[in-house]
Order: sequence, then C-alpha cells, then structure tokens
Amino acid sequence: MDGKSKLRQWLNRKMKIEMSDKRVLIGIFLCTDCHRNVILGSCLEYLKFEECGEKEEPRSLGLAMVPGHHIVSIHVSY
Repeated sequence: MDGKSKLRQWLNRKMKIEMSDKRVLIGIFLCTDCHRNVILGSCLEYLKFEECGEKEEPRSLGLAMVPGHHIVSIHVSY
C-alpha cells in the first residue's frame, strides 16, 4: 500500500500526536501537506508533567495545525 492510500485510510480517524516539547495532541485527522504539517479537528492538548506526577485537564484547541518538524510520533485509532 502506498503512502497516499495509507493517509486516505486515516482521514477522519482519531489521531494522537506526541510533540518534541512533550505535549500530546489528540484530535481528528483532517489533512497533511508536503512539509508533514498535520491539521487536527476537535483537538485537545495534554501537557506531560512527569516530575510532579499530577494529571491536568486537557486544553481544548479546536482546529489545530501541528508543524511537521515538531512531531515525534503519531498513533491512529481504528
């Protein structure tokens, strides 16, 4: 399966993106571009505070553009 087919399968799926600054974004995958930027809809932002161990409420971002050079990993829910 080529890359375009894989991306089409991911459209409108829930996606979790871990960023280089330790933030985690979870939202609906809407599109990407040739620079690996990703657009997420209904996006929530989670901050990782490993040193204090506290869970924080997510921040609602709505529609968010995630710069491709900050993406560390992507997980797609099926």
